[in-house]
Amino acid sequence: MSRTRRDFKPEFKLQVARMVLDQGLSVSQVCKDMDLTESSVRQWVKQLRAEVQGLPGTGKPLTPEQQRIRQLEQENRQLKLDNELLKKASAFFARELK
Repeated sequence: MSRTRRDFKPEFKLQVARMVLDQGLSVSQVCKDMDLTESSVRQWVKQLRAEVQGLPGTGKPLTPEQQRIRQLEQENRQLKLDNELLKKASAFFARELK
């Protein structure tokens, strides 16, 4: 019997991962208590460990700090693209004026 795919908020994932890491509960116990799959919980725990070490981790960030970093990185990429476009446009118009 297959389960329907559920979507969890980062705050919930963080709470579950902290139950394993901070409270010392086993992954299987948390899964049983909260009706979750072990693979999901293990992934969340792995991701939280990475984020605590300052690494980006995989998937959507769990901690607010990593969420902010991801947002700033996206804004930075967009600003670089905008800057390149403006450089090309100014070069084009500079040639038109000559």
